[in-house]
Amino acid sequence: MVTIDCADPDELASWWAAAIGGTVHAVYPGWFVIVGAQPISMGFQKVPEAKMGKNRLHVDFSVDDREDAVTRLVESGATIVDTHSVPSGFTWTVLRDPVGNEFCVATDPEG
Repeated sequence: MVTIDCADPDELASWWAAAIGGTVHAVYPGWFVIVGAQPISMGFQKVPEAKMGKNRLHVDFSVDDREDAVTRLVESGATIVDTHSVPSGFTWTVLRDPVGNEFCVATDPEG
């Protein structure tokens, strides 16, 4: 499980559950929420401090249609940071969730 520190775990967990097609598995009201989806589980833990700077760890999702996934995520509240690609055709988009945590959505032409 990957755990994300945040001010409001209930709200952020709900956003991520919808974003990754997961479900909320456990709620410890106001303190910790677990969201499960295949192949990842994510935890959301209340912390008193605000996010500062770039994440040192982030989640990457590999999808068949990156552009469609990015559009859907932006419509639900994510923001685009940048899009990158390498000569082999591997392309990824860096996004931020509604509270600023970075994550990537990628398409690998080699599957």
